[in-house]
Amino acid sequence: MYKLLKKEGMAKRAEFETVHGTIQTPVFMNVATVAAIKGAVSTEDLEQIDTQVVLSNTYHLHLRPGDDVIYKMGGLHKFMSCNKPILTDSGGFQVFSLSENRKIKEEGVYFRSHIDGHKLFMGPEESMRIQSHIASTIAMAFDECPSARADHEYVKMSVDRTTRWLKRCQDEMNRLNSLPDTINKNQLLFGINQGAIFEDLRIEHAKRISEMELDGYAVGGLAVGETHEEMYHVLDIVTEHLPENKPTYLMGVGTPANILEAVDRGIDFFDCVYPSRNGRHGHLYTKRGHINLMNAKYELDDRPIEEGCNCPACRRYSRGYIRHLLKAGEMLGMRLCVLHNLYFYNHLMEDIRNALDAGCYKAFKKNTLNAMLEYDSEEPTERYDIAKGWKKG
Repeated sequence: MYKLLKKEGMAKRAEFETVHGTIQTPVFMNVATVAAIKGAVSTEDLEQIDTQVVLSNTYHLHLRPGDDVIYKMGGLHKFMSCNKPILTDSGGFQVFSLSENRKIKEEGVYFRSHIDGHKLFMGPEESMRIQSHIASTIAMAFDECPSARADHEYVKMSVDRTTRWLKRCQDEMNRLNSLPDTINKNQLLFGINQGAIFEDLRIEHAKRISEMELDGYAVGGLAVGETHEEMYHVLDIVTEHLPENKPTYLMGVGTPANILEAVDRGIDFFDCVYPSRNGRHGHLYTKRGHINLMNAKYELDDRPIEEGCNCPACRRYSRGYIRHLLKAGEMLGMRLCVLHNLYFYNHLMEDIRNALDAGCYKAFKKNTLNAMLEYDSEEPTERYDIAKGWKKG
């Protein structure tokens, strides 16, 4: 199922075989929260920009249109006409992000819908049933994501509960996959390592979940308030305690620099809303750094977003035209910017895989980070420090 092809230090180059196709890793998962990427990006668009994996949100799909609707429509792949692997998160992050509208108990979490305030409950079994209805390729275990700044006592209690929930998820997943009316009887389960920024809790939890023989392992609870240095340190101490022969997923991260650093620490899977969210506001990624198309200097710029880029936006349209669309509030402007950013991320991962295949990842990472220096002159001059990330100076 997971075939490790090559290693360079901790960096891994692998293939992950699923019922919906083989994933080449390292890979970036394009975030389609409610079975669509914001910015009028279609499933056909995703295929054209070489997307390998789509990520959708269990909590949001449970509320709208309802997992029962998706089940009756034949599962999420048929519903959104997608033939690529799909990963669904568990709803666990909403335990963190909707903190004012929930209560955590041993049995699970009591929510109030962010849409209309109605009460709902989700525990490990409910999360697995919803994800089984959705019929994603990979289901994430239900967990609690504590704040990076929570105290040690609370985080330990939270991690212990997450471990108990993981066993319940595993048991329920096995039961669901054995039922005759289950759409995807080969649904995979990834567990999630938690522990905030506490070394002892992170390492202990990584060892405990590694014993459970899951299909993959995620590092969660990062990019929720800690510094980049703290995040990289957590990865340094955790990944060596997770199985080398299983995929490792860093949840909700991140910038191109974050990805390059995390690959170097053994991460296979990534997801983040940055490319789509930033794209909708005209903030674009290039190999030479970040540009903001809303800046006046691009008004008469007839160049593509990035010279040599083969994305749908760069093949035909100029910076000046796309800027006009954004300023005029035309959806096409957002669509083109999102397509460019997702293309950039997908092809950054392809370049990473090629560098690992060639055995030159260390040099590739250094050269790529150093090349990302040409920022808009209206913004603070920044330089990349390999140990500390982006900094002013």
